[in-house]
Amino acid sequence: MTDKLKALIDRLEAEHTLKKEEWVALFDGYDDETREYAAKKARETAQSVFGNKIYIRGIVEFSNVCKNDCLYCGIRCSNSNAVRYRLTEEEILSCCDEGYKYGFRTFVLQSGEDHKEYPASRMAEIVRMIKKAHPDCAVTLSLGEMEYEDYKLMKEAGADRYLLRHETASKELYEKLHPQSMSFEHRMQCLKWLKELGYQTGAGMMIGAPYQTSEHLAEDMLFLRSFEPHMIGTGPFLPHSDTPFRDMPKGSYELTLFVLSLCRLMLPDVLLPATTALGTIRPNGREQGVLSGANVIMPNLSPTAVRKKYMLYDGKICTEDSSDECRSCVQARMKSIGYEVEITRGDHR
Repeated sequence: MTDKLKALIDRLEAEHTLKKEEWVALFDGYDDETREYAAKKARETAQSVFGNKIYIRGIVEFSNVCKNDCLYCGIRCSNSNAVRYRLTEEEILSCCDEGYKYGFRTFVLQSGEDHKEYPASRMAEIVRMIKKAHPDCAVTLSLGEMEYEDYKLMKEAGADRYLLRHETASKELYEKLHPQSMSFEHRMQCLKWLKELGYQTGAGMMIGAPYQTSEHLAEDMLFLRSFEPHMIGTGPFLPHSDTPFRDMPKGSYELTLFVLSLCRLMLPDVLLPATTALGTIRPNGREQGVLSGANVIMPNLSPTAVRKKYMLYDGKICTEDSSDECRSCVQARMKSIGYEVEITRGDHR
């Protein structure tokens, strides 16, 4: 680790911002020693804000139907090998009821962009059902791009949070990852709308996405710093065998951990998941994510019968464990590194 990189990490910890060329220098020049130095700083920062508490969110993946054809995604509409499914309102609520028994106080409803079958009006009703059954819980939605009135309707129904990864802050890279029918400008507009409407808003990017450079990652960090999301969802790119990117290399595990640490130092109170993708690329990936500054884990509450059908990338973990097993596993894993799962909504401060 050079003195220059150490000084940049120290300044990020103190000032929570860097210039673009400084971000590029970090991404181009880091080594294991640099990464471990940043992880130690990030871990101390996270513990000063959250103590040794880890928040859990229960994900319900209720539909793998998607109108989009993103080049990296296993549930893209042109993947004829995907076995499609949709859950009913009753099935979604049953997943939340079961999760509640196991201590989950945030439910994340996630799907492909299946807005014809699940328009905002239907989603608003599902949110009301969950809130009526579990008024002490938060509901997070992750449904992709919609319009302002759609987001407003679901917010008024009681939705608390919305996850929409920006994927990349570079229009040029965005257009290499998505079909022409999708718009970089509209995605960014959606994020602005969500924040305006009062959602706790999550953004984020893939690490090591095809064609991504250090400059692209620097632009992501500058965007995140200016946008100040409440949550940052970031994990390594993992290829899916039924996509045009099937032969692309995986994103770097080490770089993903480094980015997590830098995000924590840049935005000390951000909600930062150690993602399933991180646990997929390395068996102890989620533990190392927490030790690099993450403070959220998101186990799966979907029915085990459909979990293998929601395959955004190959090899996804925890597709056969029951909700109880997922919860117990996370608790044991966190305890092994000195952390405690907290039964709470885990709102942003």
